[in-house]
Amino acid sequence: MYFFLANLSSADVCFSSVTVPKMLVNHVVGSKSISYGQCMTQLYFFVTFGNMDGFLLSVMAYDRYVAICQPLHYTMIMRPRLCVLLVAVSWVTVNLHALLHTLLIIRLNFCSSNTVNHFFCDPYPVLKLSCSDTFINDLMAFTEGGLIFLTPFMCIVVSYVCIFSKVLKLPSAQGIRKALSTCGSHLTVVSLFYGAVLGVYMHSSSSFSVRDMVASVIFTVVTPSVNPFI
Repeated sequence: MYFFLANLSSADVCFSSVTVPKMLVNHVVGSKSISYGQCMTQLYFFVTFGNMDGFLLSVMAYDRYVAICQPLHYTMIMRPRLCVLLVAVSWVTVNLHALLHTLLIIRLNFCSSNTVNHFFCDPYPVLKLSCSDTFINDLMAFTEGGLIFLTPFMCIVVSYVCIFSKVLKLPSAQGIRKALSTCGSHLTVVSLFYGAVLGVYMHSSSSFSVRDMVASVIFTVVTPSVNPFI
């Protein structure tokens, strides 16, 4: 559990560091500019660390499932080698995912406005600036991107369905409270993160609005900040 928490904390620190420092610097110096190379770099790492949060939360949900539903086999199942493998696969997957979408955006032409309607280079506001056809980008966002997003989310849902079905069979109220106390903080983080992400990215890039910008603040700044306290 602490190995996964350490990785989640590292991913959260990196996730906030991708957007917040540049935003603060621009605010202090009174500038709102960012170079094309910096924008693409920021976009790549934003997608990487954002998706890494989701993968780590799903791995932690599986860890809680094993701890509650198969406690006597916990040390045998959650071996250090398996823990490292789960985290390593997650890192490789999210980096390949980020590379794909960054390359798809780099191939586009930007020949009109160069004003990103956001406080960082989010994929959707950047796509709105392109004068090229973004059909492939939107298609990949809904197919491959949807798969990358929904896979860890469904793993979390399945894990908690199994956990709750197990908890409800416990004979004592104390046992139920003890089991649920190990999941309460994790469920809170999951709700904050996925609630905001679903609101921003489960629609076409052309319909990105100010409401989505506010939701972005929640999962890029608020959620990583409150995770350690939770």
